[in-house]
Amino acid sequence: MTLPMFRQVVLDCTDARRLAEFYRELLGLVYRPGDEDGPADWLVLRTPDGIPQLAFQQVDALPEATWPDGPVPQQLHLDLTVPTKSDLAAQHERVLRLGARLLRDRSDDPDEPLYVYADPAGHPFCVFVA
Repeated sequence: MTLPMFRQVVLDCTDARRLAEFYRELLGLVYRPGDEDGPADWLVLRTPDGIPQLAFQQVDALPEATWPDGPVPQQLHLDLTVPTKSDLAAQHERVLRLGARLLRDRSDDPDEPLYVYADPAGHPFCVFVA
């Protein structure tokens, strides 16, 4: 019996191109051939060697997560890691410049320094030292 294999994470969003561009820049990914300037209702980002990572599905409406303090739960979040605190500080500035919004600053946590952000569509994600 062949087990299913994990393919990619799909994020619903009301502006698929904008969100794909955010993660493309942040993670150094590339578009699936044809997605660079094709229709923006379904976009796929891959590693430079072609391994699918993230897909973006256009939807008409999507309530933004209000987690950690509101009634709309996060439902899913992405964990991203960097090797050092200095990398964390550098990525923090970069993430904000790319359009994320800071939700929580735990960069001074001695065991697991991290930041929690909302991407441009409101999906929470973390960057932490691991």
